Amino acid sequence: MSFWANAVEGTKNVVTEDDFEAAASRLITEQVLYAADRGSKVAYGLVRDFERDFKRALDPLSYVVRVNSQLRYACAIPKHAKSSPATVEQTLLALVLRKIFDEETRSGHHDENGEVACDLVTLEIKYKQTTGGRELASGGKLISLMQWMRRWGIARVSEEDGDQFGHEADQPYAVIIRPGISEVLGEAALARIALFTSPDAEIDSADHTIATTEEGTAT
Repeated sequence: MSFWANAVEGTKNVVTEDDFEAAASRLITEQVLYAADRGSKVAYGLVRDFERDFKRALDPLSYVVRVNSQLRYACAIPKHAKSSPATVEQTLLALVLRKIFDEETRSGHHDENGEVACDLVTLEIKYKQTTGGRELASGGKLISLMQWMRRWGIARVSEEDGDQFGHEADQPYAVIIRPGISEVLGEAALARIALFTSPDAEIDSADHTIATTEEGTAT
């Protein structure tokens, strides 16, 4: 009997083994699958409905599968730190976004999907306050950083999917912080902000990664 045989049988053969394998591959590659995203609803549904099977499949690969049915996302968190490091700018932006997400969520400033909208002016102010005066990247450099945030499943820009989040005419987009950030960057990650509070600090980017551990804490 093949690995996914029971899961396939559970769908009355409507879903094939290839479909399950494709969903598992996407879960690992994208790290977080959101039902609200175009093209992700089916994959998310499979992970949600067959969570036990996906956990069993990904456990030997050292991934922890978590499903949040309320906010409709599923994630695969590596038990051990990934080998590829993140740059200081990538790490800083991710940690600042996590801090903003926590503050806004506690205040109830999120939509029905658990997403938090942050305009660029607010992001710049929060970034400078949190990092001890460091300047936030702008223009194409910020867009490049946001592409990494999307790749990690923790944030995106509002214009990508025709969001209804409002923004000022002089701001091309708002940053949308996604609920999966709390899974990808655990509570201990927030403490790392202290490492970057001095704008004169000399930090080797190769020593820092955005990877998570089994407990969901950044390393």
